[in-house]
Amino acid sequence: MKKISQIPTDPDFVQNPYHFYKNMREIGPFVYWKDYSMVTTFDHSITAAILKDRRFGREVPKELVKSIPQHLLPFYKNEAHSMLELEPPAHTRLRGLVMRAFTSRRIKELEPEINVLCNQLIDKFPSNGFDLIPSYANQIPVIVIARLLGVPEDMSNQLLKWSNDMVSMYQARRNREIEDRAVKSCEEFVSFMNYYVKEKRNKPADDLITHLIQAEEEGEKLSTDELITTCILLLNAGHEATVHSIGNGVKTLIENKVDRICLKESNISKTIEEILRFDPPLHMFTRYAYEDVHLEGHSFKRGDEVALMLGAAGRDPKAWESPEVFLPTRPIKTNTAFGGGIHFCVGAPLARLELKVGLAVLFARCPKIKIIQIPQYADLYHFHGLKELIVET
Repeated sequence: MKKISQIPTDPDFVQNPYHFYKNMREIGPFVYWKDYSMVTTFDHSITAAILKDRRFGREVPKELVKSIPQHLLPFYKNEAHSMLELEPPAHTRLRGLVMRAFTSRRIKELEPEINVLCNQLIDKFPSNGFDLIPSYANQIPVIVIARLLGVPEDMSNQLLKWSNDMVSMYQARRNREIEDRAVKSCEEFVSFMNYYVKEKRNKPADDLITHLIQAEEEGEKLSTDELITTCILLLNAGHEATVHSIGNGVKTLIENKVDRICLKESNISKTIEEILRFDPPLHMFTRYAYEDVHLEGHSFKRGDEVALMLGAAGRDPKAWESPEVFLPTRPIKTNTAFGGGIHFCVGAPLARLELKVGLAVLFARCPKIKIIQIPQYADLYHFHGLKELIVET
């Protein structure tokens, strides 16, 4: 297997990782990425297959669990209850309880409210050039999840800070300063959620926290720690992906001069899936082998970790015709942007709804919107999103 090196914080790579992905696909189904010390696949079919293969999973095999540095204990104490990092039976129980409160019907009912929110945000746009990311892309998911959870909407900026700090732990630029900031925000976030969970136990309401408290499966309920971690996960994972998807999506639509008919109700689902394929918000997701597995000429041993390149899978010419071309009318096929298998993103229906409404309202209200400064992607890898998007409406 060929060993390659590519620093994920390299400025050129941050701005355009797709050229590197293309070169790696041409080498073979697997390469060894030295900077991550990990076997990596840039192939769509292999990525999709491993996401669903129960011989691979997210939870670290017990014999490989390492001691956690003292300064990071509060952060990983919270993460220990995250269904994103667990496998059955713990994952099955947690996800089942969450899905009882986070139903597709409940998400669909949010559409009119998101529409009103988007219009309100647009009403506040400055008359001159401004950054669409903080003014619009950031605001939609954090306000929606605050309302869903049943926490004060005026806390949205604080929620946003906590979320950004915690998610930084999964970025290539991570250092001790970022770790300390993440731990502090985690402790503050947990304390904040603890208060609101107690409030909702005493005064139930029609919100996600209350529904999670009341959710039952075979007589079991979420513990307070599980409940808090789940609420934090729903905000952090859902917010990060949606912000980048909206920003990347607006950039892509403007740069490709997409006909506004592609944002009409009958066409918009294809357009959104094409945005998620073409420039997704998350580029890498990892799995551990739980047994010895021989796959596409490579033998994995139990405990081996493999990096699945979601950002590369969407540009694989074996899966997509002319993958470098943005084609909003492209037929919808298997899209790995939200993962797959039992860890398929629980918030995907909400993210897709926020994209659908956010993009449709923006381009309907601002048909002449244009980019007035060359967009730059932020140093967030393995996430992929814009540092800023300066526009004029």
